[in-house]
Amino acid sequence: MKIAIIDYGMGNLHSVLKSVQAANGMSGGAAEVVLTADADEVLRADKLIFPGQGAMPDCMAALNRSGLREAVADGLQNKPFFGICVGAQLLFEHSEEGNTPGLGWFSGNVKRFSVQTDAHGARLKVPHMGWNTVRQIQQHPLFYHIVQEAYFYFVHSFYFAPNESDIVLGCADYPDEFACIVGRDNVFATQFHAEKSHHAGLQLLQNFIKWDGKV
Repeated sequence: MKIAIIDYGMGNLHSVLKSVQAANGMSGGAAEVVLTADADEVLRADKLIFPGQGAMPDCMAALNRSGLREAVADGLQNKPFFGICVGAQLLFEHSEEGNTPGLGWFSGNVKRFSVQTDAHGARLKVPHMGWNTVRQIQQHPLFYHIVQEAYFYFVHSFYFAPNESDIVLGCADYPDEFACIVGRDNVFATQFHAEKSHHAGLQLLQNFIKWDGKV
């Protein structure tokens, strides 16, 4: 089994690679994990991880320039697929960041956090950065051995605003509730960085390595 981490020039790629390799070793090391910018290799892979970091307009432009867009579209239709951070935001129809159209796999938008205060009246910073708890809204194979309210690491100024509530798998608060995990069929995507989320993140990646794409 080959797992391809898609290198379209944007993202915390080597951190993702090291974390997936570590999770693979913890799972028995049966998978071949590659970081690749080769569309043919992405098409041949059995599973895809689609990371992203930075501004969505830059990420979308880099994806289009790289020639990988069709390979990503094929993976969304046919393979277990894990989108991370901006790699998850790109799956929606549109982002307020730079008025950018996305891939449209999920119906909905990506919106910027408004400036708000917490329960004590302190102003919340944007970007939302650091550890936050995640509530699992639906059962999913990728939540195996991950407790409710587990901590994951976030760095983002924009959040998912899905049009369909049934794709929301997990939520967090900042201070209002927002969707931070979405998925349907073979596609699973998180706003937080699994590769920076220590034990819970490694467990999530192990679960993806073992996942057959069915829910």
